[in-house]
Amino acid sequence: MKISLFITCLSDALYPKVGEAISRILSDHGILLHFPTIQTCCGQPAYNSGYWEEARATAKTIFAAFEDSDFVISASGSCTYMIHHYANLFKDDPEMRDKALQLQNKTYEFTQFLVGVLGITDLGARFPHKVTYHPSCHGSRLLGVKEEPLALLQQVRELELVPLPFAEDCCGFGGTFAVKMADISGAMVNEKVDHVKETEAEVLVGLDMACLMNIAGNLRFRNEPVKVMHLAELLYEGVKKA
Repeated sequence: MKISLFITCLSDALYPKVGEAISRILSDHGILLHFPTIQTCCGQPAYNSGYWEEARATAKTIFAAFEDSDFVISASGSCTYMIHHYANLFKDDPEMRDKALQLQNKTYEFTQFLVGVLGITDLGARFPHKVTYHPSCHGSRLLGVKEEPLALLQQVRELELVPLPFAEDCCGFGGTFAVKMADISGAMVNEKVDHVKETEAEVLVGLDMACLMNIAGNLRFRNEPVKVMHLAELLYEGVKKA
C-alpha cells in the first residue's frame, strides 16, 4: 500500500518540522510515507480569487502527483478541503471529474487518518504543559474534523487541555481575505488572541499552519509568550519526552 504526504505550501516553505513530525509519527507505526516531488500548491488562492483556469492547471499536477497513491495525508484541513472543490472545477469534463473524486475519496487530514483510518488515539506521548486548541474553519466546519484532534490530545500524559472561549470563531486569516480586508482581519485575530490569553495556556495548538501563523504573528506583536504548534509537532515532541 502506498501512502503519500501532501505537505502543502506553508508547511513546505516555512514550517517543515510539521511534515517531519507527521512522517516520524507514522514511521513509528510502520508507515513509510512517500513524497511525490512534483506536488505543488492545491490551487486554493487561485480558486478563491476567481482564477479557475489556473486552479484547474494546478489540480492536474496534483492528480499526477498522487495518481498511484492509496492514501494521501495532508498537514492542513484547508488544503485537504480544497481537493473537494476539484470535482466542481471539472464538472464539464467527466474524465477529470472522475480523477477529482478518486483523489477526494483517498485524501485525509492528518488526524482524520490517524484516528479514523488507523484507529490510533494514544501515541504514548507526554507533554507537561497547559494547552488550548483552535479548530480552524475549513477543517472543523467543512471537513468535519472535530473529535479526532481532541481524542489525541486527551490521551497525552500530563497535558492540561483548557477550552478556548469562542473556539470556533474564525481567526481572521482566510487567505486572500487577510489582504483584501486587512482591518477586519486584524480585528478578528485580536479577538482570537484575547481569548487565547484568557485560557492562560502555555501552548496554542491547531491543525492548519496558515491560521496558526496568523495567530502567532499577533501573539508576537503583543509580546505574549504563548507557543504555537501544529498538533503533529506537539504529539511528536510528546513521544520523544515519553
